[in-house]
Amino acid sequence: EGAPQARLRSGAPEGVRHRRPRAPRDDEPAGATRAPRKERQGKGMERFRGTTILAVRRDGRVALAGDGQVTFGDTVLKASAQKVRRLKDGRILAGFAGSVADAFTLFEKFEEKLERYPGNLPRACVELAKDSRTDRFLRRLEALLLVADREHLFVISGDGNVIEPDDDAVGIGSGGGYALAAARALLAHSQLAAPDIVRRSLEIAADICIYTNREITVLELGA
Repeated sequence: EGAPQARLRSGAPEGVRHRRPRAPRDDEPAGATRAPRKERQGKGMERFRGTTILAVRRDGRVALAGDGQVTFGDTVLKASAQKVRRLKDGRILAGFAGSVADAFTLFEKFEEKLERYPGNLPRACVELAKDSRTDRFLRRLEALLLVADREHLFVISGDGNVIEPDDDAVGIGSGGGYALAAARALLAHSQLAAPDIVRRSLEIAADICIYTNREITVLELGA
């Protein structure tokens, strides 16, 4: 009879165990509370972030450019990283934004699709998106790819989305919006070639976005 009375005095429903209050550590002020476990685990685990990738198509020429800054939390770790590359013997250009490790994984999966569907960039992108929809590991990739050939520009996300822009410019990354706005203005109000537009647009983005620098790499198709 003593056990039920103890539960009633405590105010806890039957079957619910009490957890004793945690004694504060020596380095904690009186009355301090700890953050939830998930929040505590997230601190100190900053992700690599920030970049700007831009692609522009004009007069049969396609240019893709990216900056070189790699940021970890509030620290710049590298200023001259290569975030753009040529694929399929130089017939396709690709650049990435987001978590570095996730981006390389997405790159590898995309190259596998290019091998399976050579010369068909739209099909390769769609098949990669299908895999992302059914593969839980791929859906968790925190990265974006911007890929281009002579006829197409695509943005591929790790969660299985594929987007083809309406116009001849597209940008991704933390400074992608700034670079895209500059590129659209230059396309409409200048006669600059595609490589000059992407370089100038990234320079403008670097002046605005703290996660973007002026160590710019430009790749071109149709030169």
